[in-house]
Amino acid sequence: MTFSIAARCERTGAFGIGITTGSICVGARCPFVLSATGAVLSQHSTDPGLGLRGIELLKAGKSAQQVIDELVKTGHKLSWRQLAAVDRNGAVAHFTGDDCSPERGGAAGPNCVAVGNLLRRKELPKAMIDGFMEHPQDMLAERLLRALDAGIEAGSEVNPLRSAALLVAEKFPFPEVNLRVDWHDEPVAKLRRIWNRYKPDQATYMQRVTDPDRARQT
Repeated sequence: MTFSIAARCERTGAFGIGITTGSICVGARCPFVLSATGAVLSQHSTDPGLGLRGIELLKAGKSAQQVIDELVKTGHKLSWRQLAAVDRNGAVAHFTGDDCSPERGGAAGPNCVAVGNLLRRKELPKAMIDGFMEHPQDMLAERLLRALDAGIEAGSEVNPLRSAALLVAEKFPFPEVNLRVDWHDEPVAKLRRIWNRYKPDQATYMQRVTDPDRARQT
């Protein structure tokens, strides 16, 4: 149904998520990020409340593993859920319930964690990690998109992909990058085109937040 990656940028401290699935509007339900705090994924038969609760726990100073342990202990119908988290120190953790669709599972690397379900190949999460780690000097958004591309190259999910999302949070209480493709035959390719269009203007939009008198208003 879904494959995704949550990560922290060692250079900037930003947190981000790249995610894609065969259903509609994945960005509305599954990815959660907060600057200076971390990132949480809630997918498969997703409960967005778990993502929101995970961010609250990270904000309170819990580690990624403590967050996942708490969500598994207190959440509803966890056998149907797949979860992942990265904390402010770059530590990661993930969980996959027994009722999640095979192939399923997760993989972790430095400052990053990938999870997936209903996959063509169980090696897909590791391929995402490898894609993410390939060019550590690149912008976090670029690395997340590369991880999604690596997941597609590793077999993708069983169903055709239909939606995708990209979030990056660094300095503000909202994600500076919050891009979604809600229904498309090639959502990850479409997401990259949107990112390439947004990237040159991102600094201007953030300047409108901090210094609108000087920001370009076109």
